[in-house]
Amino acid sequence: MITYDELTRRNSGYVSGPLQERIRTTRLLVAGCGIGSSFAEAAVRLGFESLTLIDGDTVSPHNLNRQDYTAADVGTPKVEALARRLRAINPSAAIRPVCANVDEVNATKIVAEADFVFDTIDFLDLAGIVALHDAARELRRPVITALAIGWGAGCVYLPPDSPWSFRRLFGLPESGTVSGVSYVETFGKVMGKLAEALPPEAVAVVASALTVMEDGRPCPASQVSPGAFAVGALAATLVVRVLAGEPVTVAPEMVIVDLPRLLAAPGLHLG
Repeated sequence: MITYDELTRRNSGYVSGPLQERIRTTRLLVAGCGIGSSFAEAAVRLGFESLTLIDGDTVSPHNLNRQDYTAADVGTPKVEALARRLRAINPSAAIRPVCANVDEVNATKIVAEADFVFDTIDFLDLAGIVALHDAARELRRPVITALAIGWGAGCVYLPPDSPWSFRRLFGLPESGTVSGVSYVETFGKVMGKLAEALPPEAVAVVASALTVMEDGRPCPASQVSPGAFAVGALAATLVVRVLAGEPVTVAPEMVIVDLPRLLAAPGLHLG
């Protein structure tokens, strides 16, 4: 049996002993196990041992280009396949799969059982996202909302005491139902704000996807594995910095990692 100390030994120098213990005991909720799968694996490899996974979807072949699944998982509920993978990394981890979508009925209970919430719910399910964030705000749980952006990623951190809520960020009513609100119009406004910071190809891909989403079909936007993995790396680093008490960027600011732009910029001269 692999011990926890053996699993996390190579974190030394980056993660102190007290911080490693906070990581070990912090309960994570991963809401949305598509792109969220990359965050979940990064978290378990860092030493997080308590994760609740919630998602009502099953693994499809088109998920395999960017999500933490294999061909053998196709047709399996994502939470079950992901739980199996995470337990294979750390058999001692307490992984609880919940095969359901977040909604107004289950949001409060599932958020109450976590210390930190990670959200990558499909934006088509606007009511579920709002229910998750409303519960987190009421229960004073910190939330990271993340998305893959082409070859990169974006994260927004909402601490418990933030004057900004998900509703405020996305221009939604301060309270009440959002059943009559267009998710396409809501997301489109945010993309309009982000357009200047995003590569043109990402803006074009999302714009094309929005025209399809209006009829109720799931978001068909293309995504690539480096962007999905960037979500996991960025969000996992953010959570650890919060637990360490280190400064982080908070809402309404979004942290954006644009890998192509980084690679095209001048680097460190070694000659």
